[in-house]
Amino acid sequence: MTSAADSRPDRPRRPSRPWGPRSVLGRLPGSLPFAAAARGAVALALPLLVGLATGWVVLAAIAAIGALWGVSQDGSDPYRVRVRRLGWTGVSSALGLLAGEVALRSGQPAAVAGCLVAAALVAGGVGLRGRIASVSGMQLLLGVTIGSGIPVPGPWWQPPLALLAGVALVLVLSAAPWLWRRHHVERAAVLAVYESAGEALAAAGTEAAEEARLRMTLALNHAHEVMAPHLARGRRQAGTGDLVRAFHYAVRLGEAVTAVVWEGRALPPGLTRVPRHLAGRLLPGHLAAPEDRPALPAPVSDSPGGRALAELVTAVDGEPEGFDLELRLPADDGPGRAARVRYALLLAGCVLAAHVLAEVLHRPRGYWLPMTVAFVYKPDFGPLFPRALHRCVGTIVGVAAIGAVSAAATGTYAVVGVVAVFGALMAIGVRHHYALATLGLTAVVFVLLDLLGDHRPLYGTRVVDTALASALVLVAHFAVWPDSAAHRAEAQTEAAVAAARRYRDAALEAGPVQRQSLRRAAYHQLAEARRTVAHARREPARRGRPLPDWESAITAAEQLCDQVTGHVVAGAASPVR
Repeated sequence: MTSAADSRPDRPRRPSRPWGPRSVLGRLPGSLPFAAAARGAVALALPLLVGLATGWVVLAAIAAIGALWGVSQDGSDPYRVRVRRLGWTGVSSALGLLAGEVALRSGQPAAVAGCLVAAALVAGGVGLRGRIASVSGMQLLLGVTIGSGIPVPGPWWQPPLALLAGVALVLVLSAAPWLWRRHHVERAAVLAVYESAGEALAAAGTEAAEEARLRMTLALNHAHEVMAPHLARGRRQAGTGDLVRAFHYAVRLGEAVTAVVWEGRALPPGLTRVPRHLAGRLLPGHLAAPEDRPALPAPVSDSPGGRALAELVTAVDGEPEGFDLELRLPADDGPGRAARVRYALLLAGCVLAAHVLAEVLHRPRGYWLPMTVAFVYKPDFGPLFPRALHRCVGTIVGVAAIGAVSAAATGTYAVVGVVAVFGALMAIGVRHHYALATLGLTAVVFVLLDLLGDHRPLYGTRVVDTALASALVLVAHFAVWPDSAAHRAEAQTEAAVAAARRYRDAALEAGPVQRQSLRRAAYHQLAEARRTVAHARREPARRGRPLPDWESAITAAEQLCDQVTGHVVAGAASPVR
């Protein structure tokens, strides 16, 4: 059949360049995470103040290292996700510190090397199995690195407990708002869908419509991820019924808005205010109060999308619907066993090489090289080459900053203030830029290591060590596994295109729940494909082997999904090709 684009010559052309989550989200207005910065400052300063007051300075410094690692994993996720991630961070890092400490106290260099390699194999083996598993593996390796590199006097059980206490402090500070705003994160995520849907409707019929629609889709993807634990009927928590209903209507709103954008015509002002009206009804106190309902015109007869929007208002203003929309996120098994084994072996080899190099250059206390390897070699956290580059830049600036500040700061409590400032800076960097996070972490680590008895002037040495470790990781990875990001991008693109075709083949005959499940799965996988392709593009390209044009396939699949949605909303009976 003739496509919708061919049948509507007045429809504005879509942008030729591909839109990606990074480019779109980068334009969203954002604010500095002041609450996270305050948590970072308090979490790092409080253990040191307690240590100064009690005389347990060494244990306080260990606790501050735990808090430092906790701040690096503190996010804006729902509280249950924060608790899980920070809980595993504390347990893994404490176990790693204990193992490294036991190896160091044995007095056998081979025991230290073996412990590092074993931890790297475990970290690599679980590192590509999801976010929490990856963080747990990295923290285990970091704990072993510190425990085997820094001798701590006293009973063997004190440092792991102090480290665990530091992470627990961050966990308490991060999860405490749950007591008075239990579902704030979920509510904000759902509300963002209605806000972005209103922007998309206002842009309908203009050149900005497609970008606005993609912003709405990304907001809906995020809301789906945040709300996923609450959608299963058996796991639903008390007090989430209104949020689930609001998300249910957000999914239907997304379908209607996609159809409107595909039609390519502007809407009357009354219909563009539908998302605001729905949010006021479903999420009272946000966007619009129930008594401030916009007057909606009669549905536009030749606009199926407009009719769908008006029908949503009628449904929400009437009695609540009796069925729930139980949507499941598409499964992501991640890389296969071969990729996980290769990563584990490469990580272990890099850690061992860094340890040997540190023994030659710095013995004792050569922990910085393997520690940097543990931080840098995380291909699942983003493109490897930019990560290594940002690590070096952040270390250089952090060394320079702490050197300048240390010369001006006199007195112990002034040093605690310096740690608090750089801890807050790190908390901001965790959410905005890896180099900024590295800057804060480097400065704090220098102060903590000084409190642990390492008083050597190591400013230049640590910059060189960071560069050596980063170079070691890059050479090893791109010599042995140069196509890892490209293979992941290709696999994700194929999966996303297949999901779009499944939606096309089943949408017209499927019921509303199955149709929405297929559509949500397709858009989720398309967004993930764009992310992995952007990841691959930022890695060094092999000479003579340019990467395929995956973006065109993803854009075509997105247009197919939009077209199918437009036909479904219009009630078309003929298949979409």
